[in-house]
Amino acid sequence: MTPEEKQSIKNEIEQRIVKTKETIESLRKQIKPIPLDGAIGRVTRMDAIQCRSIAEANLREAEECLSLLEHALSNLDEESFGVCGKCKQQIPLERILAIPEVRLCVNCAS
Repeated sequence: MTPEEKQSIKNEIEQRIVKTKETIESLRKQIKPIPLDGAIGRVTRMDAIQCRSIAEANLREAEECLSLLEHALSNLDEESFGVCGKCKQQIPLERILAIPEVRLCVNCAS
């Protein structure tokens, strides 16, 4: 992998990390306790609980994605970066740019 390719991968990963952190912050703001008292109706409360559950699931997914991206960024300079973990062939640059945290080539991932 050329230094230019590594730099473009690094830039892509860093951009995705920034976006993912923004998403995480937004989701954390959405997750707030549902008041048990107050003037909201039963249906509105149920809707709020459902929206909170969805936001919590999205938050867990975003945090996992952030962890994978940070791991990929820390491994960028290692010789094994961009090499399929199963068949040991070079993963195409386009696949790495599309999914920077990828560890398997298309054939092995199937």
